[in-house]
Amino acid sequence: MLQSDWEERCAARKRAQMESIPREWIIEPLPKDQLNVMDVPRQCGLLNSLELEITETVDVQTILDKLRQAEWSSVQVTTAFYKRAIIAQQLTNCLTEIFVERALERARELDEHLSKTGTPVGPLHGLPISLKDQFTMKGLETIMGYAKWIGNYAESDCVLVEILNECGAVPFVRTNVPQTLMVDFVLLAHSFREFTALQWGETMNHVFGRTLNPYNLEFTPGGSSGGEGALVAMKGSPLGVGTDIGGSLRIPSSFCGLYTLRPSYGRLPYSGAMNALEGQESISSVLGPMTNSLSGVKIFTKAVLDAKPWLKDPLVLRKGWDESEYQLVNHGNGGQLCFAIMWDNGVVKPHPPLHRAMKLTKQALEAAGHKVIDWEPHRHLEIYKNAETIFAADGGHDYRQQCEGFEPLIQTMSPSTDKHENALDEPLVKGLVGEPYHRTAHELWQLHTEKRELRKSHLDHWRATVGRTGTGRPVDAIIAPAVAYTAVPHGLNTDSFYTTLCNALDYACSVFPVTIVDPEIDDPHPPHRFYNHEDEHIYKLYNSDLFPGCPVALQLIGGTQEEEAVIGMTEIVVTALDKLDSK
Repeated sequence: MLQSDWEERCAARKRAQMESIPREWIIEPLPKDQLNVMDVPRQCGLLNSLELEITETVDVQTILDKLRQAEWSSVQVTTAFYKRAIIAQQLTNCLTEIFVERALERARELDEHLSKTGTPVGPLHGLPISLKDQFTMKGLETIMGYAKWIGNYAESDCVLVEILNECGAVPFVRTNVPQTLMVDFVLLAHSFREFTALQWGETMNHVFGRTLNPYNLEFTPGGSSGGEGALVAMKGSPLGVGTDIGGSLRIPSSFCGLYTLRPSYGRLPYSGAMNALEGQESISSVLGPMTNSLSGVKIFTKAVLDAKPWLKDPLVLRKGWDESEYQLVNHGNGGQLCFAIMWDNGVVKPHPPLHRAMKLTKQALEAAGHKVIDWEPHRHLEIYKNAETIFAADGGHDYRQQCEGFEPLIQTMSPSTDKHENALDEPLVKGLVGEPYHRTAHELWQLHTEKRELRKSHLDHWRATVGRTGTGRPVDAIIAPAVAYTAVPHGLNTDSFYTTLCNALDYACSVFPVTIVDPEIDDPHPPHRFYNHEDEHIYKLYNSDLFPGCPVALQLIGGTQEEEAVIGMTEIVVTALDKLDSK
């Protein structure tokens, strides 16, 4: 029996959130038929010319330079991004915690320190940073999409927040997540005793509601870091932090046209952050940055690693920033590299805009003097099935425990009105995994054993490419879609095959934007021999007129613990694409 007041508890918390917004930052409602809201911050009149200049500066290094030189104060920068974040909130519902005065007080302290000493506090001095609603901050609620957690105030900062403060950053907002957080394999309840397996990469919960994609409000920004995706896309934050266990950094970054890094297990500090599926450590959740500039990815990663996070989090590897790896000493010193294109993964074929993005990337890399070969998929469906079965090993107990007696488990991510007619109610993962049930410890160990064998098999497959590269090395990195499509209407995001592969194999990887959907050239492909019913569903979903202007992004996949090299190789790819675009 649910508590009868759960809806009022959620409504009261949402009202409190609205009351935390300064009244003078409320903008006029938009026409209901305006779906792309990316230009609203520039047009609504809330931001003055300096605030527009600050928030339109996408290069994080430029913002930091101006802060260190006192050309811009931290109060100015924090205020500018806070106002823009509140605009983004009104349009996309991307925020959870709003604490304006606390953040501005922190910014004033940093400005005073710089004024008195002439030195910045750290490598992120004065920079506002947004955080997914998992990263605990002392004195603030960490609700993480659960009605039960309303009033759950943190007694201390998580390790990441400790380090960001030591680095001089200004944590200033927290962002929305899905109920259960673990969106790539949500266990839906017909009742609290019967569960079926479905997939949704959405950001919606009973407490704060649904987050929308600013490129098209009828589309999802992805999940579970969808709040960060929408906020950063609207330039309401110069740098956000999300998490990823099955694609939760890369899918929102892909849908929202952002850069991100999915690091390997134990590289960046997760201690003290809240999570779903606590104790599941075979495929660990990791944190990473989400930004509008690749420089922001490097700056964040280097700053956190230089802070020696292993001294605060015992699960972090004792491995600081390695400049030689960033300079690609193990990849021909960044000379002629060999990339492999994963045109499809043998499970679902990507939509035409993704295929065009891969062709553009191949053309750009070859024009820059690099080699590009085709990637041959290896046991992808086995890897995916193993990962999803591990995620479901508790039979839904974790989600049931958090929801039962407090709120209903969300049973559909499709909107209640104007539901898209092509919603997929039987995604492939359900057939792969079957009905979830509590697996015994021995059964779980067997899944772990299988995962180790699959990782070794895939590594051997990658190493064997040395015979095809012509560089004397195996393939340096794989270029692939992060998702089989661009952002899609609410309720239709079912694909995490491309991303979960990297979580299961623990490959470090990035996402980088390439282009946008162009209905003039992204014509539907002719029907192919479908791998399965979900592949057929995704094929039929594509209509070039449905997605115009949506960002198209790709994923660069490197080896385990190769974060610096992944950043370095992504810079090479992005530079090559920029040169191709300028011709």
